[in-house]
Amino acid sequence: MQRATGVRDSDLGKFLQVRRSLLSPDDIGLPSDGKRRRVRGLRREEVAHIAQVSVNYYTRLEQGQNRSASPEVLDAIANALRLNPGERAHLHNLSRAAELARPAKAAEEVRPAVARMISAYLQGPAVVLGRQMDILAWNALARTMFSGHIDIEELLARDTPPNLAELVFLHPGARALYPRWNDEAVEMAGYLRMMAGRFPGDPELVELIERLSRASPEFTEIWSGHVVWDKTFGTRHLHHPAVGELSLAFESLRLPDSPDQCIVLYHAEPASLAEEALRILLEGRGGGY
Repeated sequence: MQRATGVRDSDLGKFLQVRRSLLSPDDIGLPSDGKRRRVRGLRREEVAHIAQVSVNYYTRLEQGQNRSASPEVLDAIANALRLNPGERAHLHNLSRAAELARPAKAAEEVRPAVARMISAYLQGPAVVLGRQMDILAWNALARTMFSGHIDIEELLARDTPPNLAELVFLHPGARALYPRWNDEAVEMAGYLRMMAGRFPGDPELVELIERLSRASPEFTEIWSGHVVWDKTFGTRHLHHPAVGELSLAFESLRLPDSPDQCIVLYHAEPASLAEEALRILLEGRGGGY
């Protein structure tokens, strides 16, 4: 299996090929020609027809021979491939990889006021994630949730912040922390794919992706599918040995002055079992956790 790396020149074409393979003529309202298809998905000429570009132009785009597509053409192709907003933004980023490429940045830090706000949040776990999924700040409930399956003291003793992607794919306790680990893994790889498109050539991000690829066959397989996923809102399922499984809603917020960083806040539905479980953990009644 080919090892994953960061964004490369060929990723624009590969992304288009993967998205094309996931659609059928029925999905986009094209009549079937009755012929058996040798490969799954749409044909290039079908995508070109819907996007109103020439077949030759679209073929060259998939083959990496044309990286100068206009935003209007990219939007037309995104519409043809039924891309969601995150995937559409990723397509545009891939086409601008040379323009977006930037040198390594200084180590990320959280503003003290933001760290204090996260620490004071009592409704559920709260974290601040960096562009490489480093946990830059977390509150007591977030540390408590991790401590049920992962040695927090060992993480805090390191010179670098804990990395959430490494914990998900490489730490043996992650599959117990996340009862729906497969979903979590797909979303995590998809988020890294999105960030790799936003920051092509970022040395630390490329190194993280290569490190995960060397150590995790699951990551490499998911990465090859070019999944793109953004942390916006949704529900996450977590497990703590003292209170069992919790279903928590989450919301993600980006700081205007630090758009590389993402605040993720979790909360439970009022009067739910999850709310009571969080109260038990917050009060320290979780069997010594």
